[in-house]
Amino acid sequence: MTSHDTALDALGARFLRGLSRSPEGVAVVSGDASVTYAAAHERALLWAGALPVTDDGPRRPVGVLTGRGVHAYLGILACVYAGVPVVPLLADFPAARNRHMLQAAGVSALIVDREGLAALGALEIDADLPVLAVEGDGGITPPLRRLVPDPARALTEPRPVASSDLAYVLFTSGSTGRPKGVRLTHGNLAHYFRLMDEWYDFTADDVFSQAANLNWDSAVSDLWCAWGAGATLVSVPGHAYRDMPAFMAEHGVSVWFSAPSAVALIRRMGGLAPGSLPSLRWTYFGGEALKCEDADDWQRAAPGSAVVNVYGPTEMTITTHRHRWDPEVSPRLGVNGVVPLGVLHEGHEQLLLGPDGRVCDGDEGELCMWGPQLGAGYLDPEHARGRYVEHGGRSWYRTGDRVRRTTGGELVYLGRMDAQVQIQGLRVELAEIDHAVRGCAGVLDAVTVTRRTEAGGTELFVFYTGTPGSAGALGRSVSRLLPAGMVPRHYHHLDEFPLNPNRKIDRLVLAQRAQELLTAGN
Repeated sequence: MTSHDTALDALGARFLRGLSRSPEGVAVVSGDASVTYAAAHERALLWAGALPVTDDGPRRPVGVLTGRGVHAYLGILACVYAGVPVVPLLADFPAARNRHMLQAAGVSALIVDREGLAALGALEIDADLPVLAVEGDGGITPPLRRLVPDPARALTEPRPVASSDLAYVLFTSGSTGRPKGVRLTHGNLAHYFRLMDEWYDFTADDVFSQAANLNWDSAVSDLWCAWGAGATLVSVPGHAYRDMPAFMAEHGVSVWFSAPSAVALIRRMGGLAPGSLPSLRWTYFGGEALKCEDADDWQRAAPGSAVVNVYGPTEMTITTHRHRWDPEVSPRLGVNGVVPLGVLHEGHEQLLLGPDGRVCDGDEGELCMWGPQLGAGYLDPEHARGRYVEHGGRSWYRTGDRVRRTTGGELVYLGRMDAQVQIQGLRVELAEIDHAVRGCAGVLDAVTVTRRTEAGGTELFVFYTGTPGSAGALGRSVSRLLPAGMVPRHYHHLDEFPLNPNRKIDRLVLAQRAQELLTAGN
């Protein structure tokens, strides 16, 4: 690789581009605090110079253990400038979970703000670990070592990196309950952001929302799309959802990216009236299925915005497909009231696996992908078991998602492979049941989960929002659309669905709740 290619692929080069476009522009806003591009650049160079970095082997990751304040973003930039992989961590996560991620990533140091500093004691770190505390240093006791920024050791420019060097380690949920560390390289991210630059007309005048937590891949997209354009990134606090039109108007938000669950939350708070979000130019939804009804309501609230459904697993670097909402075309292409996933990113290939796990020529199956955004795998090789399939001399990532090809080359989402269950010998798609229940009078949204019975069978349990109704009435309504074996017997009304830290519907919590309700009813 030439030095030119290396510089081009370096993630830090995006911030330098934004710096050149808007040196005195605001890079990040969080609450009442903000920082300009020029100030962020100087602070990141100072902090980067204090981090332990060696060049006698792969550079070890650095954890950024923070809240959602400005210092969290500067810590990430400092890691990128230092040329070390960054591991974003949340100070309000359970200590055991953060401890596991620190150990799994093998971090060489921590950057902490005030919230991260308060969380250090509960982590019970017994190793000699350097800590850079950027808001006071109380609580850094042996074996932890305090790192002190020294202007004499500040970097003068970001350290060079290769395209194959790791830029981020992001942890996703694991089926065993232990998070899986996914490794993304500068080259993976460079391909993604080159496409974003080609497709979208972001400028220094844009204001990006940052709704997800910093350990989620959509936050990586928000951050570096904004910084590559010299735009402003605004952290979205939880209380903003009480009056999202006012929040967007106050900050002039023009680019929004969140999980689709945010639509229901904003709607419930009265924030989706037609024309209520006039500042938006671009809207992206990803991370879970986007319902046509939600896309249509958002489009009416933001008539000046394109509404784009994006899809992609973390292992394939943020997103791999996109579909722009069209009220005439999208509902016709989608299945079960869900917006299509769209077309595959340029430079990538996809194939489908049949029920036997082999590559098939049909138009329906499990989606597998390969291309320049395919990450460098997991920290723990055991997590790769069953997640890849060999074909044509390549290793393809298995998404676990069932899709269907359309005649126009787009993909539509059918559901998770593990969301297809057997009920009395009948193959049942949980998404199809969700769609049927949403059609019942008074129902706003529905989520179907399963539980194992004492006899070893499987029962369907529906949680729904909207107007409370009787199980009998709901069952009769659903039975007009679904075969008898697919009609759930159990329905439970909720005022709202539980959401995980990234504001996606928490299906694990719902499954546990279903088990509790059914056990209590026995």
